[in-house]
Amino acid sequence: MANSASGIAVSDECKLKFMELKAKRNYRYIVFKIEGQQVVVDKVGEQGETHQDFSNSLPSNECRYAVFDYDYTTDENVQKSKIFFVAWSPETARVRSKMLYASSKDRFRREFDGVQVELQATDPSEMSLDTFIGRAR
Repeated sequence: MANSASGIAVSDECKLKFMELKAKRNYRYIVFKIEGQQVVVDKVGEQGETHQDFSNSLPSNECRYAVFDYDYTTDENVQKSKIFFVAWSPETARVRSKMLYASSKDRFRREFDGVQVELQATDPSEMSLDTFIGRAR
């Protein structure tokens, strides 16, 4: 089903990989990109990868969407996890690309039932581990 605002569809692989991340916890993160007229899986991070691996997987001059399964320990020493949705739109990306990703984001984001935190980032500092820690609690 294409997004009426931008005409971008979401591939079944995107939905399938997200369900595997959410239900089976097979992956630490998934990076998505718009290719042609649809959103496709760009990169998948294995369960053992870190927040730094995730940050490094996002291109410095191109927009992406991503989901990250963030594990943390609460102040009460309880292990928890939250799924973050990240809309990555670096300052150096082309204006047309930024507009396309921005106009497709809401429709794409709705495909992922189970995301608990949404993060818009234009610079690596906006996706620091401290940001994830602060938003997870």
